[in-house]
Amino acid sequence: MAASKIKCGVVGVGSLGQHHARIYASLPGAELAGIYETSDARAAEICGKFNCRRFTTLEELGAACQAVSVVVPTDKHADVAIPLLEQGCHLLIEKPLCASLEEAERVLAAAQKANRLVQVGHIEHFNPVMSFLEKHIDRPGYITTERLAPYQTRGTEVGVVLDLMIHDIGIVLALVKSPIKKIDSVGMHVLSKTEDIANVRIEFESGCVANLSASRLSLKKNREIRVFQDNAYLSLDFMNQKGHLVKKSDLIAYGLKLKIGLAKAGDASSIPVNDIPIEKGEPLAIELAHFIDSVAKLQQPKVGAALGKSALEVAIAITDQIRNAKR
Repeated sequence: MAASKIKCGVVGVGSLGQHHARIYASLPGAELAGIYETSDARAAEICGKFNCRRFTTLEELGAACQAVSVVVPTDKHADVAIPLLEQGCHLLIEKPLCASLEEAERVLAAAQKANRLVQVGHIEHFNPVMSFLEKHIDRPGYITTERLAPYQTRGTEVGVVLDLMIHDIGIVLALVKSPIKKIDSVGMHVLSKTEDIANVRIEFESGCVANLSASRLSLKKNREIRVFQDNAYLSLDFMNQKGHLVKKSDLIAYGLKLKIGLAKAGDASSIPVNDIPIEKGEPLAIELAHFIDSVAKLQQPKVGAALGKSALEVAIAITDQIRNAKR
């Protein structure tokens, strides 16, 4: 007997929420029950495209769904999430979890009381690039990340740290797996009322240092990470899902070739830089499939509330440090 499909809903079908609706409508284990959207025109467009219902209240949507994506501005997350949890819905809340730790704690308390799952939408954890990093990085010594995006008004209810850099904060926390020793950060606002560019140096108890840069004032998009450990160097592109790897063992072998005359010094074609074989995939589709599977099996998701809250704590600490320096 085939397992019944998880009835899913989406709150907010803007530029990102529309893709949640699209993917739920196509996932084998999911059924898109409907959406909650304040814009009449947008709701009509999405319902027509994916043949789903528009619910007029959150309560109606919550009653009809087992799993719901919360894809509204960050400062509205708690207002939307808590009533849905109280109705018994499992939630995927887009990153960051909330705009403040107090709101995050209220959401997590509501989830615990209702015995419901909360997955936080740190989408890069489901990027095939991250899967490669998790398999090959076990003792990072130095990490650099760069995340650039063109300016747009959407998302500026929070600063660039909570808007963009939090992706890389979550990635670094997952890779380093060590308490933070020290944070040094700088940032400034240019076009919005919150920070538009930021740079932070995070020193961990393990000795690893991470340098993270984020800007939403770029003319181009870029999402890259470089990781150095004592036996390898990796450079990876999250956006194009590609990268290269230099291994110490290959360099030793190259040195032996130089010694016995099988390679010439300065011969770039002989330098052992390996392209990384990454099987490309749509991170959001992988993320939502994981969410549906977690709900079906009632098991904690890969990016649960704990990691979401930890990333939020670090992001808020960085934001506070930047703003206190200005004062």
